Amino acid sequence: MPDTPTPHHRRRRPALLATVAAVTTALVGGFLAWPAARTAEAAPAAFAHPGVTVSRGQLDFARTQVNAGAQPWKSAYDQMMASKYASLTRTAKPRATVECGSYSNPNYGCTDEREDATAAYTDALAWYITRDERYAKKSIELMDAWSATIKDHTNSNAPLQTGWAGSSWPRAAEIIKYTYTGTWANSGRFATMLRDVYLPEVINGSNSNGNWELSMMEAAVGISVFLEDRTSYDKAMAKFRTRTAAYVYLASDGSVPKTVPSQNLDTTAKIVNYWQGQSTFVTGLTQETCRDFTHTGYGISAIAHIAETSRIQGADLYSTDVGERLRQALGFQSRYQLGEAAPSWLCGGSLTLGLGPVTEVGYNALHNRLGIAMTNTQRLTEQNRPAGSNNLFVAWETLTHGNNPN
Repeated sequence: MPDTPTPHHRRRRPALLATVAAVTTALVGGFLAWPAARTAEAAPAAFAHPGVTVSRGQLDFARTQVNAGAQPWKSAYDQMMASKYASLTRTAKPRATVECGSYSNPNYGCTDEREDATAAYTDALAWYITRDERYAKKSIELMDAWSATIKDHTNSNAPLQTGWAGSSWPRAAEIIKYTYTGTWANSGRFATMLRDVYLPEVINGSNSNGNWELSMMEAAVGISVFLEDRTSYDKAMAKFRTRTAAYVYLASDGSVPKTVPSQNLDTTAKIVNYWQGQSTFVTGLTQETCRDFTHTGYGISAIAHIAETSRIQGADLYSTDVGERLRQALGFQSRYQLGEAAPSWLCGGSLTLGLGPVTEVGYNALHNRLGIAMTNTQRLTEQNRPAGSNNLFVAWETLTHGNNPN
């Protein structure tokens, strides 16, 4: 079964239990009446920094655990520092035009851009934990190289590529700008790059498979935080809410999944086709489950990242249907990733696994903070520790979010 919503008693809180009770009542009644945390699409009056996916409190916790040699954070840190992304001899490979076709073919700068962005974030984390400013300077070097060069993304995968790289850049920039004690002379140029090259490519979304728009909105939200752009933040968050509801199915949605209006999926046949031919809809199924778990993992990860950024910015999406969809998607996919055989009604009885290192953020928020039992997700998360990088836009989340109370 998908992960159950039994509260974890050592973390009981009256407000939480009231929320869970209200949610349970709504689900049993066959409708959703989610409590509003704040107008969930609204940007905060003042942005919190660093505030993209990881907060200062989370960074401080990770640093303390690593310095104490505590597990799993020390092994996660060692894994990160041994990776190519933490190399102090790395040379940036910026291009004026990054051209990415379907499945990155052609690949003119696609891998270089994603990996330089991941390296900038890796170095920013390394700086924060070690206080060795060589890592801050390397992160700045990578960000400066790209902000001095890139002008455009082209070809069919341009929106997705921009979403992936654009998710990592602001994570790095937030840590450097708001925690590094030295100078970053070109931070304004980097902001201009995000505003002029990245944001226009992602902010209007995509009608492709759902992981595209989710990753694009992750980039748009993160960029908006760094730029303190409330208008773009609101627009991206609204698109995210609509897409998340259309990406993860809950029984309370009705006989068929919700849809994104612009896609005109106005018949059951069109919806089934869009859901990879799957005609039986059960709670926790995603639009790409029957495609493969790798792409499903991209979508789940982006949902978790945006919810985490939103929480840091003061709006708890985990208490809305976003949190319930994330919980159910994690639980459903974890069951089969752990080895349970697919029934014949699910994707014809054949699944393509490979969920990736994408469970830590959502698991920590829902289980450790909110006290929800997530048996399957817990088992998979702990089995996969330390979670590394997917070499696209996910990196080092056991280090930053594993059992992190902040």
